[in-house]
Amino acid sequence: MAKFELKLPKMGESVAEATITSWLKEVGETIEADEAVLEIATDKVDSEVPSEVTGVLVEKLFNVDDVVQVGQVIAVIETEGEGSVEAATPKAEPAQQAPVAEQAAVAQVAQTVETAKETVTAVSSSEDRFYSPLVKNIAKKEGISQAELDALAGTGKDGRVTKNDILAHLESRGSAPQQTVATSSTSTSLSTGSVEKSQATPAKLEKPAPTPVVASGDDEIIEMTRMGKIIAHHMVESVQTSAHVQSFIEADVTKIWNWRKKVKDGFAKREGENLTFTPIFMEAIAKALRDFPMMNISLQGDTIVKKKHINLGMAAALGDGNLIVPVIKDADQLNLVGMTKKVNDLANRARLNQLKPDDIQGGTYTVTNVGTFGSIMGTPIINQPQVGILALGAIRKVPAVVETPEGDFIGIRYRMFLSHSYDHRVVNGALGGQFVKAVKDYLEAWDSNREI
Repeated sequence: MAKFELKLPKMGESVAEATITSWLKEVGETIEADEAVLEIATDKVDSEVPSEVTGVLVEKLFNVDDVVQVGQVIAVIETEGEGSVEAATPKAEPAQQAPVAEQAAVAQVAQTVETAKETVTAVSSSEDRFYSPLVKNIAKKEGISQAELDALAGTGKDGRVTKNDILAHLESRGSAPQQTVATSSTSTSLSTGSVEKSQATPAKLEKPAPTPVVASGDDEIIEMTRMGKIIAHHMVESVQTSAHVQSFIEADVTKIWNWRKKVKDGFAKREGENLTFTPIFMEAIAKALRDFPMMNISLQGDTIVKKKHINLGMAAALGDGNLIVPVIKDADQLNLVGMTKKVNDLANRARLNQLKPDDIQGGTYTVTNVGTFGSIMGTPIINQPQVGILALGAIRKVPAVVETPEGDFIGIRYRMFLSHSYDHRVVNGALGGQFVKAVKDYLEAWDSNREI
């Protein structure tokens, strides 16, 4: 019999760890190749981990709710055959015959083991509170004691301390001594009769404690879902990070309405896909981003990262009421048929909870359709680390002034509002307004005779 080590696979560029949500197989059960063994959840999407081999599950190395790093062994599967599936470790030669380079490598490994032991000793899970290896390493490196770590309020699952929590704590802790020194310097200057304003540092405003909510006996207590907690954290973080500003514009989409009505049945028969308004709008937005590349950026500290690819995030509603944002990669390179197929595929897999981690990675700009729920406009929150998000309002049939060479008249038109939220730290009002105006112009200039 051979033993195969099932490891947590890589799930995208920015995903380093995942939480085990459930085991689909128990010890002693037979597993077929490509059959799912367990379910995991990252901060972005849920997915399954399949087995690469056929065999019997003989050992589970982690429990439900444990956090596992990418590359860690999570289970052992016994397969037919002899030896181990993993490469056999060569027998060590006598120490005196080992090359100098090998001795140095052995010493380095030993040092790594000792460092790991010190880390585990310094910071460990206590009082039924789990700390991920990443959090432990940061605590060890920054000299955070066990008591200090236990006192941190976590925003993760079941109050777990996340990487962002400990980094925020380090930032606030690091600024405290500076404030103390500044206050001391100011006091000294006052006592000597001179005030040096440059030495005074304004005290950081403390976040007010949330008002406690008292539930009566008739109230229903509903626990937030894991995804709900993640979304709430991301929304608050975005508002605290970006200076949100909105621009609104109304677009006449009568030409698009009539054109779609004319071609949608033939398109469905030929392509086997429903032609909705979403891919039409996505095409216009991708063109506008190509015209205004400074809307297709991210901000890292004081550095602007100008994105080469236009990857449109598409906010999609899930069955439980939460939202997820799958990404259309290189949206400006797709024709309308390709855009339609991509939009429909991502939307269907989002509803069925079948998105993969790569499907929600790499977005550079996000679009959300608030008109789906009847809203005529909205003020969406930016999807970090992007700098803009566009909300599409409901299409309404309204009376409007129509300008013609023969004069103006009142007509029945299909119109909608576009609501553009952008980060005023790097996007000024002119750029934010010009971009959404470009989207409007592309929509209103639609070719009524376009072939698809």
